Amino acid sequence: MARGSTTLGSGAAASVAPRALLEGILEHIVYVNETTAWSVVRLAVPGRRDAVTAVGNLLGVQPGESVRLHGTWVEDRRYGEQFRVDSFVTVAPSTLVGIERYLGSGLVRGIGKVMAERLVRHFGLDTLETIDRHPERLVEVDGIGPVRSARIRDAWIEQREIKDVMVFLQSHGVSTTHAVRIYKTYGSRAVATVTENPYRLAIDIFGIGFKTADRIAGSLGIEPTSPRRAEAGLLHVLGEGADDGHVFCPRSRLVEETATMLAVEAARVEAALDTLREERRVVVESAAADGGGLPGDAAVFLASLHAAEVGLGARLREIAASPASAADVAVARALAWIEEREGIRLSARQRDAVDAGLREKVLVITGGPGTGKTTVVNAITRILARKGPKILLAAPTGRAAKRLAEATGREAKTIHRLLEFSPAEMAFARNQDNPLVADVVVVDEMSMVDTVLAYHLLKAVPLGCRLILVGDVDQLPSVGPGSVLRDLIRSGAVTVVALTEIFRQAAASLIVVNAHRVNRGEMPAGAGDGQVADFYVVERSEPEEVLATVKEIVAERIPARFGLDPVDDVQVLTPMNRGVLGTASLNAELQALLNPSVAGGAGAGGDVAVVRGTRSFRVGDKVMQIRNNYDLEVFNGDIGRVVGIDAENRSAEVRYDDRVVAYDYADLDELVLAYACSIHKAQGSEYPAVVIPVHTQHYVMLQRNLLYTALTRGKRLVVLIGTKKALAIAVKNNRIDERHTRLAERLRGTGRLPA
Repeated sequence: MARGSTTLGSGAAASVAPRALLEGILEHIVYVNETTAWSVVRLAVPGRRDAVTAVGNLLGVQPGESVRLHGTWVEDRRYGEQFRVDSFVTVAPSTLVGIERYLGSGLVRGIGKVMAERLVRHFGLDTLETIDRHPERLVEVDGIGPVRSARIRDAWIEQREIKDVMVFLQSHGVSTTHAVRIYKTYGSRAVATVTENPYRLAIDIFGIGFKTADRIAGSLGIEPTSPRRAEAGLLHVLGEGADDGHVFCPRSRLVEETATMLAVEAARVEAALDTLREERRVVVESAAADGGGLPGDAAVFLASLHAAEVGLGARLREIAASPASAADVAVARALAWIEEREGIRLSARQRDAVDAGLREKVLVITGGPGTGKTTVVNAITRILARKGPKILLAAPTGRAAKRLAEATGREAKTIHRLLEFSPAEMAFARNQDNPLVADVVVVDEMSMVDTVLAYHLLKAVPLGCRLILVGDVDQLPSVGPGSVLRDLIRSGAVTVVALTEIFRQAAASLIVVNAHRVNRGEMPAGAGDGQVADFYVVERSEPEEVLATVKEIVAERIPARFGLDPVDDVQVLTPMNRGVLGTASLNAELQALLNPSVAGGAGAGGDVAVVRGTRSFRVGDKVMQIRNNYDLEVFNGDIGRVVGIDAENRSAEVRYDDRVVAYDYADLDELVLAYACSIHKAQGSEYPAVVIPVHTQHYVMLQRNLLYTALTRGKRLVVLIGTKKALAIAVKNNRIDERHTRLAERLRGTGRLPA
């Protein structure tokens, strides 16, 4: 199968030779840029003792393949002699050694080095033709039965079709990174689907954005002024707004941004918006004085988000107005009983919260660390449990649910598990037609719950149920669109109890004290010299000094002084992804330090590694899932450890708490290294120790609620490393990026009907 490509050089060349032809077997991929497919590879070339380095756009090549390269020999000033590729074709290997190496490279799932050797020994030079044309004969080989034979046949067909997709996509400017994912999504209809509507890629394929889809569309002949392009552009801008937390976009801003992005007249965008509205793909609401938009401006919603926000507001009002199914409680007697039983003395504000929890249909409890939210939840659930009602506890993430269960001694589930989410149907089994069996539902970490999830939750809550929502409104808002907890409080439509008093036991923790200091706009205070405490501030000026200190503290000082494991117990949190102190740089440095590569590219825990462009995953690595994968039941922000890599079956295994999840290589784009992660990704999680670089390099992200959220992630230890100037900027910056929502307005009963 022929595959052509062009490439730019890797560096300035001292001399350029005439065009030449080079044939060999690809032994090793040194580097590949996932966006451009520009690669550095090593070839075994007949007649040459040493491997040859070739550079260029080598889309989709695999170790073991025989390749015929057209290009030029160059002398790179830094790397020496290289073959710079202009175009290439892959050819079927024609020698026994070549066939064995080709099959043993892991290219075909189910065939590793041992099985490749057996196949070649049995079928000889006819091995590839046998797999391709007579796969039923594979059972002649020891170790291959009917099931494995069928798997090998299917894998062979799949990799052949993927290459066809790669060739098509390359001709339209798509990188090899996405080819397998596109094929897995659309199957044999991949080329037809992309040709028919390339803009679907931006919606259906993780990692492909609108710009890439638009470039493909242009290559396929879709005109820049096409109405379909304008419609796709509008949906993209609305989607980006949702990614930034907005439920809607003001109409004038939406039209302006879309027209600018597409470089077309606003009138074309307005016409496309009218079409989307007629097709009910978007909803346009009339202007509202306090709706979060521009004065006098209409609000444009994606239809799904509009349905979620309207439904959420209506359902909350319904629940609040319905009589409770659980029996009333004598509050004064109940409070006396719980204090005696638990040996505690509730504060006046805690008593108010418990009182409200026993009386109100819908209650919001908010407060920072150490203010007794868990004590209140325990008191309410224990008192109500004596009356016999069915009580359900939930939280948005697995870690938060586990923490809630440990704190209350009762079962707690993630909201997805509570609602019995079905990955096959992409729907919740629990809804208004099949509600939860409950008299009381308690949801913790409510600040993390977005509009869509909150809507699905409330649809499943029976009207007679009490609903108690607990969270810290000063933390970062949900990753998804909406600001549900803040809007509930702002609406004035539900009872809210804010806990503010820090209790004596919590006040002994500098983590708690400093979190509240930061939340009040005051500078945190670290432990003194030689003092053993749970909060430290280490001053360093230059980014490189901060980086060196982060590495030293994580790998040496915390394990030595506190007995904590540097990988499992210590989490580095940083405000940004880029720069010396961003997640990418920190992860590369910490991986090299804590799980160094050994012979063959392996990590400390195993004998193989998976290279995904510039990233390498090794056995033993700490990794994070960065999108919800309902098929695998792993979710955005879940952290695990790589425990196995199977090159033969092209899969990797990751342990999350008490279970192991198998990933196809194609799905590894959903994983990133997690020795360091962004503060946003740490929402809802707690770690024994947290290390936070704070530097003016992070200037645009130095915000109070971001720092506050980071501090409250640490259970036993928090270490800030950086400059006082950066810390002061973060503490003073109390600007909160307001989100465009209308939930508070709907709860007050003033939401507008669609215009």
